[in-house]
Amino acid sequence: MGFFEKLKQGLKKTTEGIFGQIDSFFKSFTKIDEDLFEELEELLIAADCGASTSEAICKELRGKVKKTGTTDPADVKKLLVETVTEMMEGDISLDFSNKPAVILVIGVNGVGKTTTIGKLCARFKEDGKKVIIAAADTFRAAAIEQMEIWAKRAECEIVKHSEGADPAAVVFDAIAAAKARSADVVICDTAGRLHNKKHLMEELSKINRIIERELPDSPRETLLVLDATTGQNAVNQAREFKNAAGITGIVLTKLDGTARGGVVISIKQELSVPVKYIGVGEQLDDLQPFNPHEFAKALFNSEE
Repeated sequence: MGFFEKLKQGLKKTTEGIFGQIDSFFKSFTKIDEDLFEELEELLIAADCGASTSEAICKELRGKVKKTGTTDPADVKKLLVETVTEMMEGDISLDFSNKPAVILVIGVNGVGKTTTIGKLCARFKEDGKKVIIAAADTFRAAAIEQMEIWAKRAECEIVKHSEGADPAAVVFDAIAAAKARSADVVICDTAGRLHNKKHLMEELSKINRIIERELPDSPRETLLVLDATTGQNAVNQAREFKNAAGITGIVLTKLDGTARGGVVISIKQELSVPVKYIGVGEQLDDLQPFNPHEFAKALFNSEE
């Protein structure tokens, strides 16, 4: 199954929901007028795009309709796909220019952080990269054991300490192992402590100081994992984490289990942080690099 087909399948619940009404919506209009834009905005809000994002989409769409001289409501769908694609574009690449690159993975408990790390490891290993996992979520019971299971599935090495250990010490040892074994990537799991920002900041600051000291020339990413099924709550989480910790990219999980796929547009538009990966299933290869145009096509069930 190709990426587009997998994406369409993964977004089935979303496209069967509000987004499934898009075609019939445009067909219900005989002309392009203000009523069309107002009702489209309401439809997008209902699809979890968020009020400000839905307003921005329709504003951009009005401009495109005027610029292109479009008069048939059915043709507005193509312009909608184009508009949403442009709004979601950003740098989705990860920097592996020097090794070992470091990827910090953050997010509240239950969003699929451990699963995401396992799937990232599998992707990187398939690309020929040697990966070491730092099991630095020492706060949550069973987090280390779960990380071990995924490390085994992805056939990657893991550095761990006992539960309750200092997360920064785990990261230090993982970096030392990466240097000794010429690893390409160190992926660091972290505790999901958004409810206590002070502890989160202290912990991440300490981890970042270790990375800066031990790997001053290595590229670094901070990826925030969000659960798409939570809709606009995911946007609020992203805003909190961005303010508390700074993030370079989003990984959006569980898109196959939600009708709220519109939240992807909202996250990018409101926070100006690129979505780098999306999860559309349970298998190791179901974490895919984000492609804005393919996503917009799948979202609106468009073949163009």
